[in-house]
Amino acid sequence: MRIVTQSRYGGPDVLEIREVPRPAPKENEILVRVEAFSVTLADCAFRKADPFIIRFFGGLLRPKNLVLGDDIGGVVEAVGSTITRFAVGDMIFGSVGSGLGGGADYVCLAEDAAVVRRPAGLDAGQGAGLSYGYLTAMPFIRDEGLVKPGDRVLINGAASSVGVVALQLARHFGAEVTAVCSARHAELVRALGADQVIDRTSADFTAARDAYDVIFDAVGKSSFGRCKAALRTGGIYLTTVPSVAIFWHMLTKRAPGKRGRLATTGLRPVSAKLKDMQELVALLEAGAVRAVTDRRFPLAEVAEAHRYVETERKTGDVVVEMAG
Repeated sequence: MRIVTQSRYGGPDVLEIREVPRPAPKENEILVRVEAFSVTLADCAFRKADPFIIRFFGGLLRPKNLVLGDDIGGVVEAVGSTITRFAVGDMIFGSVGSGLGGGADYVCLAEDAAVVRRPAGLDAGQGAGLSYGYLTAMPFIRDEGLVKPGDRVLINGAASSVGVVALQLARHFGAEVTAVCSARHAELVRALGADQVIDRTSADFTAARDAYDVIFDAVGKSSFGRCKAALRTGGIYLTTVPSVAIFWHMLTKRAPGKRGRLATTGLRPVSAKLKDMQELVALLEAGAVRAVTDRRFPLAEVAEAHRYVETERKTGDVVVEMAG
């Protein structure tokens, strides 16, 4: 079978497609035939070990994971003897986990992995992209931001893979949402539920004063220091990107009444991710959340998919399709 791998850190050209033996599931595992996997800024960060902190759990001198890729969409090809939650032929989507392995024709997963059956109307590529955006956005919006009806929420990077889901979730929880994105994405974010749109190329959202209960920087382009004046008393700034500044603020809790937080959503327990994936299915079936897919690349162009993601001009998700 084919896998996407790398033997060193670096640009997209370090990615290789290799042939390796197909795995066989253990008695408590399912074998998934991967139809698509997502490519995100997080994947790019792991590929190049930037920020450096990635090396402490991804491999100090060289990548320790043989197969890349986390969020997938696929079909259950075989099941172990003790499996009861899945059957051969089930169409699934979700997260492979911190050990990665989704960028392959086949992957073996434990029965309690954070994967669920895909609802009708959601294809494998949509599922792969949505899994990443949702499993990142939901903990920020629900658990860190504690978003509730009447809150004023600003989402920076509202057209990103995480941003489009965060926007929909904030609206689902009853918030008034301001979306920050480029003008070409304004129509999309309004369709997803944004009440106001700020063109990031012509206006600075941090110039506002006491305006928002939650500022969620889904793309990590601002800072707590720049945003705190735009927060109401008791407001919270959330970022997806680790930095010395945000860690320092979390340790010292400066600026009383206003907080800044980073959440390591990818390191949450698998059980928590699985519970959230089950909730995502309910949200999809209720029409509260929908997938937004920008481009689909064939496996042979996985490096191009990484290059495109790094332009930071995508709308929603980018996926690689194994059969393309």
